[in-house]
Amino acid sequence: MAALRTLSTQDARRLAITRQHLTRKPKPDLLGVIRDLGCVQLDPIRAVERTHWLVLWSRLGPFNRNKLHRLRWRERALFEYWAHAASLVLTEEYPLYAWRMAHYQQDTRERQRYLNWLESIPEWQKLESHILERLHEGRENGVLSREIEDHSDGANSDHVWWSGRYVPRLMDYLWTSGKVMVVGRDGLQRRWGLASDFFPEWTPQEQWSDEQVTRYSAQRAIRALGVATAKQIKQHYTRNRYPGLEQQLTQMTADGILEEITVQGKDGELPGPWYLHREDAPVLEAIQAGDWQPRTTLLSPFDNLICDRDRTEALFDFFYRIEIYVPKAKREFGYYVLPILAGDELIGRVDPTMDRANGTLTFHNVYAEPGASKSKVTVGRIRRAMESLGKFLEAEKIVVENVPAGWEGLK
Repeated sequence: MAALRTLSTQDARRLAITRQHLTRKPKPDLLGVIRDLGCVQLDPIRAVERTHWLVLWSRLGPFNRNKLHRLRWRERALFEYWAHAASLVLTEEYPLYAWRMAHYQQDTRERQRYLNWLESIPEWQKLESHILERLHEGRENGVLSREIEDHSDGANSDHVWWSGRYVPRLMDYLWTSGKVMVVGRDGLQRRWGLASDFFPEWTPQEQWSDEQVTRYSAQRAIRALGVATAKQIKQHYTRNRYPGLEQQLTQMTADGILEEITVQGKDGELPGPWYLHREDAPVLEAIQAGDWQPRTTLLSPFDNLICDRDRTEALFDFFYRIEIYVPKAKREFGYYVLPILAGDELIGRVDPTMDRANGTLTFHNVYAEPGASKSKVTVGRIRRAMESLGKFLEAEKIVVENVPAGWEGLK
């Protein structure tokens, strides 16, 4: 048996960063970037900007936001559904998500929890029918949950669906089941419509087996991550939706689709096995031969590169946890901290907020990792990343408050 290919953690990082379009190499268009990422997480927090905007800015710089609006709402090349969290996903991959929708409607523990809740609603089937009817009536512009009025049977009814917050939760159930979709947004408010009215005619409708789902999803996750273990695959893309993963990884390795490799850390070999997709072997070899174009940027807390915290710590030696739920007095770094990616290293973090009322982007604190470069070149690149973010957010002013020794040039 031939010896396994061995990568350093730097090799693994550089391949991941390349596959994530975080280098200076030419990039595909917006849809191409999202396609290679697989999904882009959605989250309502806007201390700086909502995460999907930050994830795309980190790769593309201050791009035209209308391009994403067009992909979502006019072309409908993207839709909102569950991936590794609630995310923007690709309409061209609809069979993958249709598998989850169908699986959800079968006897799963997740569905059973919802059914137990539904049974607590008197005549919930009537409420569902009413919701679907209202969405059909409002199909031109979509319908907000709050616009669906109470539909109790008469004035003497002892239950009121709206006051019990039944409509929004039932809408989430119908969304996960694939009956309704988000067809527009009013700020954070979702406009709902029937799935049958939302998807374009070209949407693929094949029905995939468990084996097809796992083989496809595992390859997509590995390619997005560069190299990955089974545990890391399960945390990425269609999180925890990989039936029979280990068996399929073994089979795809035997088929030559995947290559089993080892990754050598500073204290020895990292736990594996690790897998590399055959289509990325030439990319890896080019990187190892010197084709590496580093770039400095800031990352959303939910960025695809770092959303698996254990993997981030193993490959980057960077411990990161979001502190939005930590009381202010107990936070170590800040509410919505963005890691600093410089080349193939995470060299620090910034604690910013965007005050839209006065157009000011404030970096309250900047933190450098131990051993981070203090050169003028490094500091200048971080500053330019800050300015790029300010431009994207249309900030009129950038304020940098506290910086570490050696990084005073950020002010």
